[in-house]
Amino acid sequence: MATLYRFLYDIKMPFWSSLHFPVVRADDEEAELVDPQTALREKCQTKGHIESLYNKYQECNDRVNSRSKTTENCMEELFDYVAELDHCVAHSLFPKLK
Repeated sequence: MATLYRFLYDIKMPFWSSLHFPVVRADDEEAELVDPQTALREKCQTKGHIESLYNKYQECNDRVNSRSKTTENCMEELFDYVAELDHCVAHSLFPKLK
């Protein structure tokens, strides 16, 4: 290996230029990539039980925002909504990933 380095040094060639790396070029006309998770979330949001959890979260959020002094927050409603939404998306998302 030392002789290879010495050879490259002697001919004043940088080491990395002697390596052959494949060149990959992107197609100019490549289609716009779409995140499948976003599309599945929009689809799952229209399901009845998920939509009702979202409405419950929005009602809580409106109630909290209408008060000036409150210790209430809507974390439980938000977690319920997001957990159910992610559960719905997970059934269809992973088979679509490459």
